[in-house]
Amino acid sequence: MTRQPNILLIQTDQLTASVLGVYGDPVCYTPNIDRLAGEGIVFENAYCNFPLCAPSRFSMATGMLASRIGAFDNGAELPASIPTYAHYLRARGYHTCLSGKMHFVGPDQLHGFEERLTSDIYPADFSWGADWSTGEQRDVTDLSMLTKSGVCGRSVQIDYDTAATFHGARRIFDYAREPDRRPFFLHVSYTHPHDPYLCTKEYWDLYEDQEIPEPAIPDIPEAERDPHSLTVMGQSGLLGAYVTEEQISRSRRAYYGSVSFIDDQVGVLLDALEDSGQLENTVILFTSDHGEMLGERGMWLKKVFFEPSLKIPLILHAPSRFAHARVRELVSLVDLLPTLVDLAGDGASFDVADTLDGVSLLGTLASPSDDPQRPLYAEITADGTPAPIFMIRRGRHKFTTSDAFEPQLFDLEADPHELKNLAGEPGHDALLTAFAEEAAGKWDSPRLTGEIILSQRRRQMVHNALSQGRPAAWDHDPGGQDRAWFRGQSRYNDWAFDYLPPQD
Repeated sequence: MTRQPNILLIQTDQLTASVLGVYGDPVCYTPNIDRLAGEGIVFENAYCNFPLCAPSRFSMATGMLASRIGAFDNGAELPASIPTYAHYLRARGYHTCLSGKMHFVGPDQLHGFEERLTSDIYPADFSWGADWSTGEQRDVTDLSMLTKSGVCGRSVQIDYDTAATFHGARRIFDYAREPDRRPFFLHVSYTHPHDPYLCTKEYWDLYEDQEIPEPAIPDIPEAERDPHSLTVMGQSGLLGAYVTEEQISRSRRAYYGSVSFIDDQVGVLLDALEDSGQLENTVILFTSDHGEMLGERGMWLKKVFFEPSLKIPLILHAPSRFAHARVRELVSLVDLLPTLVDLAGDGASFDVADTLDGVSLLGTLASPSDDPQRPLYAEITADGTPAPIFMIRRGRHKFTTSDAFEPQLFDLEADPHELKNLAGEPGHDALLTAFAEEAAGKWDSPRLTGEIILSQRRRQMVHNALSQGRPAAWDHDPGGQDRAWFRGQSRYNDWAFDYLPPQD
């Protein structure tokens, strides 16, 4: 075993932790993920720091909250001047490689990766982004995610993730036989089980005789919903819509099928590591960029701070280095950068260019806490809100605050489904004040609001200008792979639902 391990980071998209067996689901079929969990370390309370794809991934890659790096929404650029985990690992002697989705926006489509094996699936320009002046976002998902859910013969998302696996597995074999003996950091990143809720018959049939759990809180009367939830639901056409039980059941079954599809992709990567003799000296991390409401509270998708949207799986597999364990400590995606660099340096200290918001999880493993009190922070600055929304999770309590909405305070032990807002309730004034003061000390909301609006105006101007005349694409295209993926020339749903129907 060499001093520096190889590192394989496997990332899914929109995978909520609760559907996995290792997090308590009774039916989801994921033998390969179960293997990672059974031999590895399961972080029971892992969260994203922004429940939306691009800001979450940029925050994860840099170890800093999205508001600090200008990653305000899905159309915001990740500046090339901000180091990512790929830069730090490359500086430590690693070959850094990306296969699959990262949702990088801007002309830098590598951000420290020495090699990128596939195109991205989404546009690299400013075609997606919030506009607080109108309250709209370009090309949002609509109710067709539920009305057209179920079985497909093939979809572009399936094509994309299959390609990410193929190129990733082939690169694993190449690492074993090429003269460059540097350790590798390979990030294989998927778009499943992101909506549309579709899967092929093979994975649909896995759940033919299975009772997939229904939403614990299937719906909430409109009058009892918080204003932010109302706005988010209105954007996707859910507010006031009649969603049938059959649509809910079909969508959830297809989602479970997509999770099983991802599990098979994980199996291909594990087989490649094992067959090439590199499994023992490879640290594997499995996670997602954010969760999925999946019908809970009558909500779907993400962009809210409720547990299904925010809570993610996080598994660290390195049985030759760490014993199997389950860790209760609150952790989040900003912890991955310091963890990866810590793994690469075998615990040796390292210099960073910025003050990071995350900490190495290896310290958590060395000194686990029976009463975790470390705070966890998350943000929403995208569409669906006219002002930033901030969240603090500490111990059993979750607090959210915004200049646009009334605060919320939940006791997750007494109220795991977050149905009773304790803000304003007798006996919680001191706790509410402490959280509010902590949030005010961490975020300058008026200043941040101005920065967000300026960023939106700039990007709209740039996008509109570059739409004229000869286009100059920023998309990464390693040899003709680019045309099939979404590039913003059509509506997202027109592209996403252009799938082959199943054959009888």
